[in-house]
Amino acid sequence: MNGEMAIFSGNANYPLAEAISACLKIPLTNVLVGRFSEGEIQVQIKDNIRGKDVFIVQPTCPPVNENLMELLILIDAAKRASAKRITAVVPYYGYARQDRKDKPRVPITAKLVANLILAAGTNRVLTIDLHSSQIQGFFDLPVDHLYAKNVLCDYFRKKDLDRQRLVIVSPDLGSLKMARAYAERINCPLAVIDKRRTSPEKTEVMHILGSVKGRIAVLVDDIIATGSSLIKAAEGLVKKGVEEVYAAITHGVLSGDSLEAIQASPYLKEVLITDTIPFKQSEANPKVKVVSVAPLLAEAINRIHQEQSVTYLFD
Repeated sequence: MNGEMAIFSGNANYPLAEAISACLKIPLTNVLVGRFSEGEIQVQIKDNIRGKDVFIVQPTCPPVNENLMELLILIDAAKRASAKRITAVVPYYGYARQDRKDKPRVPITAKLVANLILAAGTNRVLTIDLHSSQIQGFFDLPVDHLYAKNVLCDYFRKKDLDRQRLVIVSPDLGSLKMARAYAERINCPLAVIDKRRTSPEKTEVMHILGSVKGRIAVLVDDIIATGSSLIKAAEGLVKKGVEEVYAAITHGVLSGDSLEAIQASPYLKEVLITDTIPFKQSEANPKVKVVSVAPLLAEAINRIHQEQSVTYLFD
């Protein structure tokens, strides 16, 4: 065991850090995270963390660059305060979609971010539903990669839906592995949407592979940003005879006018997201529901601290 546990957070998602702290029944370490007059990030750890096992909760969600810099500076502050071990708890990993060279002369920014986190002084990373699993290999340190499927699946298992008519739908071939895991968890059929991107912002549904007519569909994916692809997929499903369309998405980036687009869509009945990224539930957006990953992260943090396996959390 690596000394006493200490948990603190930047400004990215303080409510999630508080929820994790409540699950573990450990108070958050007092940390000042502010700004100097010229805009530089100011960090000061107010409590003694010498020799402690430190967990820094900081998703790199929008504003991505601000939150990433906060994370790096928090790690450096903990290292210089003589923390025994530092685990970066990054529920949402920003820049994850830039994980390969798919065009000439473009960066692999996901790898650059991994290098920065390593150089700052972290010893371990804990994250949820990376956009691609290969990002784990970008780190030369242990990465615990959790999945939100159990949290999201449990919501639908408790919901008053006809389980015999449920079908899990992957919105594209890239999400097929994730969708298969959901289908196995809920014990229902699987379908896949074959789509074509007509522009950087627009996609067109070409084919739907699998039986969906008369069923209740649950679209699953890791990230929802503008929501345009999800709305288009829901439209395609309804046109193929699906009676109701739900969505289960781990990370609710919800950029631009995505909330208005979701609310206006006659095809989407409900969109379920987690609190890896902060979201304030509003009566103006009743279609968007939030479930918490705090218990999942709290259990993982406790197991890492106790030097126990986290494999249990995958089941």
